[in-house]
Formats: sequence, C-alpha cells, structure tokens
Amino acid sequence: MSERKKISLILALIPLVTLVGCLYISLRILDAGPHIPIVFSTAVAALVAVKAGYKWDDIEKYILETMASSLQAIAILLIVGALIGTWILSGVVPSMIYYGLMIISPKAFLLIACILCGIVALATGSSWSTVGTVGIALMGIGQTMNIPLPLVAGSIISGSYFGDKMSPLSDTTNMAPAVAGSELFEHIKHMVYTVTPSLLITLVLYTVLGFKYGNNSIDPTSLNEIMALLADKFTVTPILLIPPILVIAMVIKKIPSLPGLFAGAFLGAVFALLIQGAGLADVIKVSFSGYASQTGNEMVDSLLSSGGMSSMGWTITLIFVAMAFGGVVQKTGMLDVIIDKVLAAANSTGSLILATLLTCIAVNILTASQYLSIVITGNMYRERYAEKGLHPKNLSRCLEDGGTVTSPLIPWNNCGAFMASTLGVSAFAYAPFAFFCYITPIVSAIYGYTGFTIEKLDNNKSL
Repeated sequence: MSERKKISLILALIPLVTLVGCLYISLRILDAGPHIPIVFSTAVAALVAVKAGYKWDDIEKYILETMASSLQAIAILLIVGALIGTWILSGVVPSMIYYGLMIISPKAFLLIACILCGIVALATGSSWSTVGTVGIALMGIGQTMNIPLPLVAGSIISGSYFGDKMSPLSDTTNMAPAVAGSELFEHIKHMVYTVTPSLLITLVLYTVLGFKYGNNSIDPTSLNEIMALLADKFTVTPILLIPPILVIAMVIKKIPSLPGLFAGAFLGAVFALLIQGAGLADVIKVSFSGYASQTGNEMVDSLLSSGGMSSMGWTITLIFVAMAFGGVVQKTGMLDVIIDKVLAAANSTGSLILATLLTCIAVNILTASQYLSIVITGNMYRERYAEKGLHPKNLSRCLEDGGTVTSPLIPWNNCGAFMASTLGVSAFAYAPFAFFCYITPIVSAIYGYTGFTIEKLDNNKSL
C-alpha cells in the first residue's frame, strides 16, 4: 500500500464542501435522496486523493475496508426488518399497542415514552434494541393517539440515547473512557453532570408538548373501533408480550444483539404459527417482504403495514455509500488535516471542549459512524487534554456528549439510518424533537466555558 501522503487543507476541504453542497441541493431544493450526492462526493474525494498521490488500488481498499466495518450494523438491520414483520403477524405489536392504549394517557404519552425507553436502554445498554422492540410499539400507540410521529420518534430516541449513554453495558459507554484513558464508572459519574440538566429540560419539553398534542387524541368511539379491529384481526393476549420481554432480558444478560434479535424474530414466527394460526409460507413472506394490513381502516392499515428485510434496502445502500465516503476522507488523512487546524485554534479550556464536541459531530457526519467519532476524536485530543492538565474523564464525557448522542440526528450515519428505518420517520423530521440529543452537547459546551465540573489531573478540583 502506498505511503500516506500529506494533503493540503484546501484539497482536504473540497470533498467536505462538495458533500454539504450536494446534500443541500438534493435534499432541500430538489427533494431527492442523499445516496447519489454522497456517491458523487466520494468520487470527488477519490479524485482529490489521486491528485495527492494515492493510487486507485489503495483508495479502493480503503473504501472496501470501511464498508466491511458496517456489516454488523447491516446484519442487525436485516434481522430487525424480519422481527418487525413476524411481530406484527404474530400479534406481538398489535397486543403491545392494544394494552398501551388501555393504560397510557395521551397527555402523558411523550413523557412516558421517553422515560420507558430510558429505563429499557439503561438496563440493556442498547439504544438499537430499545428502539427495535419497545420503540416500535410506542410509535403505533402514538399514531393511534394522533400525536405527530416525528415528535413520538424524538421522545423514543431521546430516552433510548439517555439510557444507552449512562449504561455500563453500552459499547460506546465502555469505548469512550477506554479511548480517553479514564475509568468506566468515573466516566459515568462525570456524565451525570451534563446528562441531568439535559434530561430534565427534555422531560419538561415533552410534558408541555404532551398537554398540547394530547388534546388531539382521537375520540373514544374511534379508539374503541381501533381496539376492536386489533382484537378481531389478531388474538390479543398478554402471552404475546413474552418475545419483547425475552429480547430485553437477553440483552441485559449480555447476549449479543444479533442472536438476541434473531431469537426475538424466531419467537415471533413461532407465536404466529401457534397463536395466530398463520401458515409457514406467511411467516416466510412477512420476514422478507413485511406485513400488509388490509382491515379497511386507514389508520390501522398504515399502523401495521411494515417490516420485512426488503424494507431495509434503502437504509443499507445509504450506509454503504456513506461508509465509502468516510473511508476515503479518513484513511487518506483528509479528516486529520481538518481536525489539526481545529486543534491549533483550541487554546482555552472552553475552546478545547467546544472543539472536541464539534469534531465528534463532524466525524459523525463525514464517516457515518459513532464509533469512529469516538475513536478518532479521542485519539486526536487525548494528548491535548493531558497538556492542559485536564482529567481524561473530561474528554471521555465530551466524546459521548458530542459523538454518541448526535449520531441519530444524521440521516446517513449508521444510527440515524437505523432509527429512521425502524421508526418509519426520517431523521430530518424527528431531529428537531430529539431534544436530549442536541441539548446535551450545548450543556457540555457551557460547562467548558464556565469551568463547572471541569476537573484537573492534579487535585481533581473544578477549574
């Protein structure tokens, strides 16, 4: 493989400017998709790399290596697609919606959705598993209550990322202190300072919006009609709550996501055969193509027509093209050149923390991976924090405040693509309502400039 070449700042900025410009034109002006703009930007990045002296064979290897790193996420997406299909056919999702409508007040729904997802994600350490199980049912309940779906998705994602961020079982929560050089539980304790006000503000906002949109709930007659349709079309029973409970239990027991979600999809298939009387052909069909509801009720049909591996095709191709772009800009050093300039300007503690947060967000955008956001940013800033005498837990907190929680806000990021596909709402639509995900980095930046809870290496006193 060719030696790593030094790329100038001007050349390094060309792919970034191209990406931002093309995405804006495609998404905002032409109302088209993000795939082709990212492919075009990848071609521009490759041309810049060739101009800098890289050989095409090496660039192709960079692209393929980075694509390969996303295969686990893609496998999870495919299993979740099958899980949604079998859980609808088996009556799992209809049962969760049915019982949810019985016990959840429309005005308290957004608040409860956020708290419930936070608890499940805290217990499992996985925002993806939380959204792929509890989140699916909550979307159905919210839709039935006539609450705007982007708002429902925002509350689900806010709660899920709060729990994921604070759970010692979470991969990112373990990764951040490992990269920064701090310890897991001191890292979690240090995050309490930024997470607490962020979560409280988030819950207040959902409470206020709940009272506003809770009044839009459908009348009791329509609600009873929907519940009657669900009970007529499916056998609704508490037994059907077993699959999601078992999936959550398996994740808590640290069974990896793939086998855990596969087990959930398999249980859904078994319950479809045994409880709903579905045929094996029906199970196979919905696992791949999804469930198509034909009750005659527009809301119920919209609610239950979902799932299937094939439904994830749009998201999978988006992840692949985004990872291709990330592979070129990362492995050819373009990203390093841009970040080096940011580091040079970060002189004060406040500016260093702000630079860390912005770098995490930028890497999330450019590489489409929250893991790379944490690893790249942590490695690049670790020495700078030590030079300033700052405790490494300040860095690990920033990596989560800027990297983990902002990843679902970016449509082509692995996390954003997963959330959008699973919940059926685009990232652009739910992002304004995922309050926790952008309040947290703002709080973290404020702490950096005020010195509140920023601790030094020598005596652990606040600056």
